[in-house]
Order: sequence, then structure tokens, then C-alpha cells
Amino acid sequence: MERLTPRVRIVWLVLALARAAIIGGFIVGGAIGLSRTELGDAVPVAIVPAAAVIAVALAVIRVFIAWRRYGIWRFELRDDDLYIRRGVFTRTKTVVPFVRVQHVDSRRSPLERAVGLATVVVYTAGSRSSDVAIPGLTPARAEALQESLRRLAIESAGEDAV
Repeated sequence: MERLTPRVRIVWLVLALARAAIIGGFIVGGAIGLSRTELGDAVPVAIVPAAAVIAVALAVIRVFIAWRRYGIWRFELRDDDLYIRRGVFTRTKTVVPFVRVQHVDSRRSPLERAVGLATVVVYTAGSRSSDVAIPGLTPARAEALQESLRRLAIESAGEDAV
């Protein structure tokens, strides 16, 4: 099974810290706002430091999950399908038969471009979770994977055509 490029950890860590900072800002800001209202007399003095501790704990947990995510993420092109294994707490195994592939895109967010990565998105026939993404690929690997998936989808469609 193929692993993602290790640089994807940078993207995931930056996103984890940014999201934790936003949520932590709301938590600490809410605590500060609450302590400065008329209700502030009924609120314990330690609410702002407690909110800060919660925000830091949230950041640590998010960074741990982002770091651990890399060690679990794998994908493989098999004979008839694309197999993806991922998930830190809930392990998910996804099998995408090539005959179900509708189209394949590649995308590069500004953060991915900054670290030289790309994501391949496979859109499938179906209504529930009709797309899967493979992040953390070099642009060359993303292009090669996109072409392989396109070719395999065309070959599979020919076999199952009515």
C-alpha cells in the first residue's frame, strides 16, 4: 500500500493549529466577555484561565490527531478498484470500483502549493459520499494517479457496458 508524502503533515498541522486557534479564541473570548458582564459576579474568577487551559488542550489534541493521521493513511490501486484506509479513532476502509468512477480531479490549495503537494479527488456514481480524496501527493504523483484512474475507469466501463 502506498503512503502519502510526509510533507502532508505540515498541511495537517497548520490546519489543526489554525482551527484550534479559532475555536480557542471563541472559548477564551466568551470567558472574558462573560467575566465582564453583570453575570461576572456569579462566575468564578478562574474562568478565563480555565478557558485558556481548555484552548491549549484542544490545540494539543488536534496536533496529535493530525500527526497520527499520517501514519494511518494508505491507498492502493488494485486490479478492479481503488482501496483507501484512513482514520485515527474510527478506521475507515473505502473501496471504489473503477466502474463507478465518474471523473477524477486534482486540486492544490494555497497551503498545498506552498509545500509542493496536491490532492486527487475521485467522483463516483452514487448518492452517499460520492467522492473520495487522496491528499498529500506530489504534483507529479497526483497527475500520474489521475491518469491511471481515468484509464482504468474507461477500461472498466467497456467491460460492463450493456
